Amino acid sequence: MSPARRSRTKGDATGMYQSAKIINMQDILKIGGKEITNRLFIGTGKFGSFQLMKQALEAARAQVVTVALRRVNAQDKQDNILEYIPKDCTIMANTSGARNCDEALRLARLTKAIGGSNWVKIEVIPDNKYLMPDNEETLKAVEILAKEGFQVFPYMNPDLVMARKMRDAGAAAIMPLGSPIGTNRGFKTQEIVRLMVKEIELPVIVDAGLALPSHLAECMEMGCAAVLVNTAVAIAKDPVVLARAFSYAVEAGRLAYLSSSGNASDIARASSPLTGFLHNENV
Repeated sequence: MSPARRSRTKGDATGMYQSAKIINMQDILKIGGKEITNRLFIGTGKFGSFQLMKQALEAARAQVVTVALRRVNAQDKQDNILEYIPKDCTIMANTSGARNCDEALRLARLTKAIGGSNWVKIEVIPDNKYLMPDNEETLKAVEILAKEGFQVFPYMNPDLVMARKMRDAGAAAIMPLGSPIGTNRGFKTQEIVRLMVKEIELPVIVDAGLALPSHLAECMEMGCAAVLVNTAVAIAKDPVVLARAFSYAVEAGRLAYLSSSGNASDIARASSPLTGFLHNENV
């Protein structure tokens, strides 16, 4: 490749990156009273150390992170997970460990009482084997906490009817699982989630089971507002590199959605003209 061609190609690539960056800055997710440009949310469990977790959050340019209340040790700064979360991140407390509505309420209220965020991810999981959420108990907690002024994010089994009920109860967003927690099986619930994206007038954030950049991109391509990952990053051989890859995948998937790409067709369509070139006598 000639130096001029190489320079032009490099300039084109830089221009495209800058254009994508501008689009990303203008494409703001408004949720829970905040404006968010990075649609990759990250959980903070299972990392080998708090320092490694911090590096992964920084590599992903995370703006929203989830933290289980039981992991917060406010008495010891060195052993307090909050000390390792970038200051510009919004913390979404989660009610991990709650088995019913009452336990979820207690954990959410305790978080707020110790000065935590009013963003709370409701996890109500009575099932110890498959860790599937209890939608009915979750709905009860959503209704009560929303009335108390919390920004409530219910983690749920994908169900369009139940999602509507949670919306009507005051949820800030809906968080259907992609596949069971920690399984890394990918986006197995896409058909139901697709309906939720289409029918629920709230952000839909896919949570749990996503393991590869392609899984995240698929969620974003169908119009999901954001994705939440934890296990895949935390247990990766290099969590920092994978966190960066996930961030790029989310951005790519979102740009694809905004461009309305990938419309399916039942018939083949040529990308180049199939007629005309045979009539050029100079060929």
